[in-house]
Amino acid sequence: MLEGRVKVFVSDAQGHEVILGTHGPGEYFGEMSLDTGPRSASVITLEPCQLLVVPKDAFREFIEDHPAFAFSLIGKLIARVRTLTENVKSLALMDVYGRIARLLLELADEREGVLVIAERLTQQEIANRVGASREMVSRIMKDLTTGGYITQSREGIVLHRRPPLNW
Repeated sequence: MLEGRVKVFVSDAQGHEVILGTHGPGEYFGEMSLDTGPRSASVITLEPCQLLVVPKDAFREFIEDHPAFAFSLIGKLIARVRTLTENVKSLALMDVYGRIARLLLELADEREGVLVIAERLTQQEIANRVGASREMVSRIMKDLTTGGYITQSREGIVLHRRPPLNW
């Protein structure tokens, strides 16, 4: 990706989706095309993007000629597997509140001693990331706001203090 943002997601026949992640400039996707299996996820732009497409044969040749890049790619794939493993673990072992708290903490960056999520997330996007209904996310976000844990605005979310991982 040269510029813009995309989301990677899976969906079912009824249109329900789970967001696996988002990617921005400098990141890449589509590396699973190296095998002959079907694609495992879809990608859609979240804003105007400029993308560079590398043909599979050229990509394979580049990997063969540049072992350092191959190890970098393996490291990126391992990180993605770890993230997906954590997501499955939280879906199986955490309640919706815990999954939302975990997501907020994962997305937050520290700025001048304050945790900030600069990305504008809708309640539906949060629901799609944690495997919950938008209504449940709405109730939990309201509770977090009322409890003084977060402030939501058009610019994003500010975490005033770390939400507990269970309610």
